[in-house]
Amino acid sequence: MKQLEKISVIPESEHSGLPEVLSAVTPMAMLNRALASGASMEVMEKLMNLHERWEATQARKAFSEAIAAAKAEIPPIVRNATGHNSKKYADFAAIAFIVDPILGRHGLSYRFRTTQSDRINVTCILAHKAGHSEETTLGGPPDGSGNKNAIQAIGSTLTYLQRYSLVQMLGLAAAADDDGKAGATGELITQAQADNITDLIESVSADRGKFLTFFKIEAIADLPAKRYSEAITMLNAKRK
Repeated sequence: MKQLEKISVIPESEHSGLPEVLSAVTPMAMLNRALASGASMEVMEKLMNLHERWEATQARKAFSEAIAAAKAEIPPIVRNATGHNSKKYADFAAIAFIVDPILGRHGLSYRFRTTQSDRINVTCILAHKAGHSEETTLGGPPDGSGNKNAIQAIGSTLTYLQRYSLVQMLGLAAAADDDGKAGATGELITQAQADNITDLIESVSADRGKFLTFFKIEAIADLPAKRYSEAITMLNAKRK
């Protein structure tokens, strides 16, 4: 204790000559100090530019963190539709049903920008509430297959490009569709699991009809056991 009493303390009057190493000084704090001290316009402009770059960096970091967190929650999207050559794919409604509530919970949203000449170009813009956004563009000709008229051909291509630009932007994975009931290929969920799903649908205000349509079942008890976790994840994603 005697030795501790010998430690000297730097007088308050001498603090001004020491570097500020114990607290981080943001560009905005520097800007406020410069403004209060009557700094020149040249100095103020440099600090403003520094502040803008700092904010952009923080927004980009927040965006990356939100994307990582959201992707960790997004399950594989079931291929619920059939396209050309009987190939299965996840339509836009199935993708949006899963990802929209998850993205929203992490401050993310997406929108599309479209241009058209001889080709249709769709840009998916993924943005974070902090201000940072990133985008990807896909293009293609109007889809004239299947005796579509001109408007239908444009609409088909728009839907296709919106779906795949969002998939590309989020790096989504698609799961094979077991086409509903397990039947002879697997077990169904237990009554307790069915009751749990029923309660969860009510608690998150989900649309029961859409849920049944999505899983291609007539009743909740018909849900295959191997899709129980997917259903729980999907419903939990709707929590606000």
